[in-house]
Amino acid sequence: MRRRTPPPPSPLPQRHGVDAVRVRLPAGGAWATVREHLVERLTGAGPGVVEALFTAGRVVGADGRPVAPDAPYEPGAFVWFHRDLPAEVPVPFPVRVVYQDEHIVVADKPHFLATTPRGSHVTETALARLRHDLDLPALGAAHRLDRLTAGLVLFTVRPEERGAYQTLFRDRAVRKAYEAVAPYDPSLALPRTLRSRIVKERGVLAAREVPGEPNALTHVTPAGHRDGLGRYRLVPETGQTHQLRVHLNSLGIPILGDPLYPEVAPPAPPDDFRRPLQLLARTLQFTDPITGHPHHFTSTRTLQSWASPDEWAG
Repeated sequence: MRRRTPPPPSPLPQRHGVDAVRVRLPAGGAWATVREHLVERLTGAGPGVVEALFTAGRVVGADGRPVAPDAPYEPGAFVWFHRDLPAEVPVPFPVRVVYQDEHIVVADKPHFLATTPRGSHVTETALARLRHDLDLPALGAAHRLDRLTAGLVLFTVRPEERGAYQTLFRDRAVRKAYEAVAPYDPSLALPRTLRSRIVKERGVLAAREVPGEPNALTHVTPAGHRDGLGRYRLVPETGQTHQLRVHLNSLGIPILGDPLYPEVAPPAPPDDFRRPLQLLARTLQFTDPITGHPHHFTSTRTLQSWASPDEWAG
């Protein structure tokens, strides 16, 4: 089997913890210049954006030199540039580092902060912040948490080792436990294990359960109740999108602060950080695939509706 040649390293440094965009010029096509290809490829960037990049000398080749607007098209070549990022509302909560060595960083992510750049969340992400704050430009995420979920996330320091840690999650060799606050229903028989088939369709905000072979399994254990609210320990054996949120909703006890379940709520303003989803990735346990060391980490964050019910109610 022929191995794919890795792309050359980026000649541009990161900006705000974000990599430059890398574009490989494909074979085929009738483009005479690099500029013509980028204008066609980046139609969503808006009129005049590509021309402005070339005029400012911001499109560079592998040698780091600006690519001229009339530079001939060369299939297989790479170019890089930094896109102009829209202003993002700062998430006013810190990312706490709970562990760091030469191989991994374990961070305690706050609610509302995305794990990695995606869509409109680029610089306001845990990955971008940690790359900048820890001066680790090669830092990468071994897995992800939803933007609205708080708690422990594993990052890798060395790109060549990332696959080994990602394999732990793929092979379900990482033990994860979550904590959630939801309504208390004394008629529910708990603990129990939920099994169902969950699908998440592209372009649809909420996932849903459908008939068929189960692909999602969650252990639900009660961890206390008071004033009509219950605290629950959730241990997923699988990792379907929104799995924990879907499963608690299927029990009739949707997680507090959930904007999607049981009903999709109107989008909140980007600066509204009230009433976060009451879901926390509490513990992370695994054997390090590089060092063989057993790790067991615990988040120090609390869920507001349980720790400070008056603040939550207000």
